[in-house]
Amino acid sequence: MTGSTQTNQAGAQPGDQPGEKSGEQPAVRSGARTKQAGKESGEGVTGRARRSGATRSAILASARERFAADGYERATIRAVARDARIDPSMVMRYFGSKEGLFAAAVALDLRLPDLSRVPRDDIGRTLVGHFLSLWEENEELTAVLRVGATNEAGAERMQGIFREQLLPVARQACPDPEQVPARAALCAAQLLGLALTRYVLRLPPARALTREELVAWLGPTVQRYLTAPNP
Repeated sequence: MTGSTQTNQAGAQPGDQPGEKSGEQPAVRSGARTKQAGKESGEGVTGRARRSGATRSAILASARERFAADGYERATIRAVARDARIDPSMVMRYFGSKEGLFAAAVALDLRLPDLSRVPRDDIGRTLVGHFLSLWEENEELTAVLRVGATNEAGAERMQGIFREQLLPVARQACPDPEQVPARAALCAAQLLGLALTRYVLRLPPARALTREELVAWLGPTVQRYLTAPNP
């Protein structure tokens, strides 16, 4: 019979846990488990963030359509939730109230170009081309335009976008600072009129025009609004 200090056939010392190799440090094993747990926890957080982002996007898309169809007063949280196929409590969780939902639904970044880096003679064509890309690539913008055209609250939000985003751009090109609001308003009338006829009302002649034709027709007009001397 061998002594108590003799190793067994597997090479383990007395007191080793089953399946553990002799000499392996407990701290190393613990650190490996902690690292793996942390990795799995991080993956869980990422997955939840993705689901949260998808849910928020679905709510906003439904809200834009509902506000455009029903107007601010008649649109309800329950209707938005039904369209998004979620519980109404989720809408409240993300946006707090109908007012918060509406503000988020019609808050858009037009990503207007820095006109200080554009040759002066190309400003009009640059802006028309930029807005055409926005309308073509971003259905949210069309939905927001419908909201703004159908109710007072939507119109107020569109006015806010105009003040905060279009006025600074017009200020870069306008020769007379006092005329910036009027000239920016003329540009907005031209660009929003195009969007209304081409993407909301979908008038066939407006739809039939190519991008190149629209830039050629409207670019000089927007250029004149921004840079020409006061008539």
